[in-house]
Amino acid sequence: MDKTANYKKLKDICLDRGAALFGVSLLDPDKERIFLPGNILKGLNRAVSLAVRLSDPILDQITDRPTKLYFHHYRAVNMFMDQLAIHIQQYIQKAGFKALPIPASNIVDWEKQLGHLSHKRFAELSGIGWTGRNNLIVNPKYGSRIRLVTILTDMPLSIDKPLDDNCGDCTRCMDVCPSASIKKSSEEFDHKGCYEMLKEFRNKGYVDQFICGICVKACNGG
Repeated sequence: MDKTANYKKLKDICLDRGAALFGVSLLDPDKERIFLPGNILKGLNRAVSLAVRLSDPILDQITDRPTKLYFHHYRAVNMFMDQLAIHIQQYIQKAGFKALPIPASNIVDWEKQLGHLSHKRFAELSGIGWTGRNNLIVNPKYGSRIRLVTILTDMPLSIDKPLDDNCGDCTRCMDVCPSASIKKSSEEFDHKGCYEMLKEFRNKGYVDQFICGICVKACNGG
């Protein structure tokens, strides 16, 4: 089948079903940190990355802590993305190929903030955005006000290229981080400090999960 035609059809379906951004990258399990049984990846050589926009009014209500409304929205968007990924999995399988939807937010190690795979990594490879100072994907249009999900497949698809862009001189996320975990480069991001802040928010009863949203609000794109 034609890779370009497959790509266009799949992208149209994803955008029509609610995704804001779509990209495809090559999948090489030997080069990635993937916490899945090795045999489950057999033959899968493409990673489809999708991004869904978060609600601007909900994010704009965040000040120095996550809100109950943001907590509900965060969970609802994750569920929506999982359903979207399953819809795409069904479409790909009906076309005669394999597809493995990876949960949008299923953490296997909270302290190190690791999931089954890095949605951010494949979003970066597929041109959805770059890794910002806040350790999140930054898209030129939407900033970090997005959530990500990934579908692995063997469907022949055209491949996107990473963006040649970065945060430049912007330090909005660094300026508002309550734990000072965000540094001048993403490589210096303090995972431990961020995790301790998330625990504090949960222990104080602001939300019932390890989420924040402060730097997501600050990073609203161009």
